[in-house]
Amino acid sequence: MNAAPVARAVAGGLARRRVQTVVIGLTVLISTAAAVLAAAMLAESSAPFDHAFAARHGAYVTVAINPARASPAQLAVTTRLPPVTAAAGPFAEATIGVPCTPVTVRLGGPDGIGLEQMTVAGRVTPGGPVDGVALLSGHWIRGPGQVVLQYDYMDGHIPVGSTLTVTGLPGTPRLTVVGIAVSVTGTADAWVLPAEIRELRPPGRPVSAQMLYRFRDAATAAAVQGDIAALTAALPDGAVTSTQSYLTVKARDASQVAVYVPFVIAFGVIGLVLSVLIVANVVIGAVVADYNRIGILKSIGFTPGQIVAAYTSQGLVPAAAGCLAGVLAGNGLARPLLAKAAISYGVGMLSVPTWVDVAGPAAMCCLTGIAALLPALRAGRLSAVTAIAAGRAPRAGRGYAAHRVLGRLPLPRPVTIGLAGPSARPARTAVTLAAAGLGAAVVTFAIGLNTSLNLVQEGTHLANTVQVRLISVNVCGAAGGQPMLGPPQKPGQGLTARQQNMIQAAVQAQPQTLHSAAEADVQVTVAGLAKQVQVTAFRGDAAWTGYPMISGRWYSGPDQVDVPHHFLTVTGTAVGDTITISFAGQQIPVRIVGEIFTTDLLMITNWQTLANADPGLAPDQYAVGLRAGTSVLGYRAALRPELAPDLAVILSAFGVSTRILTMLALISALTVLLAITAALGVLSTVVMQTRERMHDIGVFKAIGMTPRQAITMVVCWVAGTGLAAGALAVPAGIALHRYVLPVMFTAVDSGLPASFLNVYSGWEVAGLTLAGLVIAGAGALLPAGWAARTSATSALRAE
Repeated sequence: MNAAPVARAVAGGLARRRVQTVVIGLTVLISTAAAVLAAAMLAESSAPFDHAFAARHGAYVTVAINPARASPAQLAVTTRLPPVTAAAGPFAEATIGVPCTPVTVRLGGPDGIGLEQMTVAGRVTPGGPVDGVALLSGHWIRGPGQVVLQYDYMDGHIPVGSTLTVTGLPGTPRLTVVGIAVSVTGTADAWVLPAEIRELRPPGRPVSAQMLYRFRDAATAAAVQGDIAALTAALPDGAVTSTQSYLTVKARDASQVAVYVPFVIAFGVIGLVLSVLIVANVVIGAVVADYNRIGILKSIGFTPGQIVAAYTSQGLVPAAAGCLAGVLAGNGLARPLLAKAAISYGVGMLSVPTWVDVAGPAAMCCLTGIAALLPALRAGRLSAVTAIAAGRAPRAGRGYAAHRVLGRLPLPRPVTIGLAGPSARPARTAVTLAAAGLGAAVVTFAIGLNTSLNLVQEGTHLANTVQVRLISVNVCGAAGGQPMLGPPQKPGQGLTARQQNMIQAAVQAQPQTLHSAAEADVQVTVAGLAKQVQVTAFRGDAAWTGYPMISGRWYSGPDQVDVPHHFLTVTGTAVGDTITISFAGQQIPVRIVGEIFTTDLLMITNWQTLANADPGLAPDQYAVGLRAGTSVLGYRAALRPELAPDLAVILSAFGVSTRILTMLALISALTVLLAITAALGVLSTVVMQTRERMHDIGVFKAIGMTPRQAITMVVCWVAGTGLAAGALAVPAGIALHRYVLPVMFTAVDSGLPASFLNVYSGWEVAGLTLAGLVIAGAGALLPAGWAARTSATSALRAE
């Protein structure tokens, strides 16, 4: 087949239909970007921790060693045990900033802000056979006085270049933060040169070191425990002081990215369908509009294959360009999300897999090529005589009945002409209906997701609520009434009954306090669970705290608890079951009366549930509901003078989830892009219809139609279709929302309250019904303006 004539025919077709060419390119660009983003997120969330763990040779077990009980030779023996495949260490370590000790870690100088407890390990290099530490910013330690921080220490709020001062040690060591790094299994909070560990070890603290191991079989908790038992048995008694399994870290980090995948895939599929529809519609329009040209091309010697190639290429060329640009856009959208995943999983860097960059655009080009090929085959089958005879006009009589019926309505004539227009091209009207409907469904789906995620934000972060933590300055030895920011003390530690009463009275006396309840947060052992579970016991009414209920009810008395879905999963229980907890040396049977919405593994109960076992139980903090408009800092300033000089108060407000903010931003971006895509599909259709009806427009203008009436007529061509699309799309969008949202939270083993799903009010549904009309109207404005500006003479001459 001679390619030169085909290329000239393609170039001519693209030049004549510049608007449709741009529409195809932009549509495929947006859809390819969404598909690449969805595939990348899906690929990296299938086993993100496993990928990172393998890439960085993570430690299956981190073992804290007492070097006084185990010599280097004895430690070397453990590296040759049959289960061990690789080992690293011993790395000297020290724990500094332990609450209620003289040694504190402060940001800046000795009077700076107190920081959390820090485990520091001595390492010369970040690499090694086990636990390769990935550097995220800055550089590795090059000399004394330098420290590299684990990325999540203090929630990552300490930047490179900061100075850390360790008070309470000889010489008051100062460390400059030179880098931020990540260990996939969190083996330390910070790293320094090994020689500096001696200076950082608090006086009187035993010498400690860590060994890192990888094993042949560590797939299950039982296998890991067997490996730990083999290590312990190979060392003298007391040599192993503590161990940490990688399974604990894996459970904590699981599903950080997977929650994004369901809604990203939903957007990607909608974008793909829009692309196929629009490309097919444009090529069908080109074939219909070019019947005369097809006949001429055939009469001068074009074969059916050349006709098919020419019209397929008119859709495929801009689609290919859109695919290439879409790959770049998709990588740009995926980069920040994958960067967040890389930090979460400790891999240091994640990128869109090569196969996604290849398979995504290839699949898109293939689908758009098929969409263009089918109508092109129709053109190839036409004979020259049939094509020339068919011309461009619709079949005789098509749409006349609609014109006659609508003409009897008491509406302006341009409106009835426009409303009757779609009946002349039923197939094209169906495409417009689908494009506007998909756009309206996306808007409906996105608004529901946005509302639900905001409810999730409020439900997990207890809006307008603060925690007042009780700290005794005398016990913790903090200077100037500024205690170290660290883990809370045990309930009521160091606080007398007088101090407890003073704090309670001070909180309740504040005019900004709307609600308050004393609470004690303790760790208990739950029958059937290896690790302890936090129990929050409230004294007084705490139903106002606002934990959303999924099923059951809020506790009403002692020995009743409310738990999240994850607790029910790991314990194999259900609402109504009784489970036994161990606290203060006693076994306490408690009945699960409700399932609450929270992502934490905890139990919430009445104060008396724990006080019966420990009559000396004292609150360690207060949950305080603030009146609307109250500043957290202002509340702290008002509360502090009411307390005795030997008391300090730390207020912590529930912050905003960055993951939810990221999801909301991504949803907004994808919604705007797909709504624009839907409008482009309508634009393409109206442009084709305007060109086909140019003779009619010229006649209307010749008999007195004004530019404003022309705009009205063209917009009405799609107004009825857009309204119908909105009416059909709203139920579809609501159904998609009700399907996708539970799938998202199943990824994090959480149920959802019914109120998080039933988020569409009657007024919202009525308003969203107009979304299809708005999208269709927006797509019709450009060709409507073109029709309004065209004179009668130009229109008739063009025809």
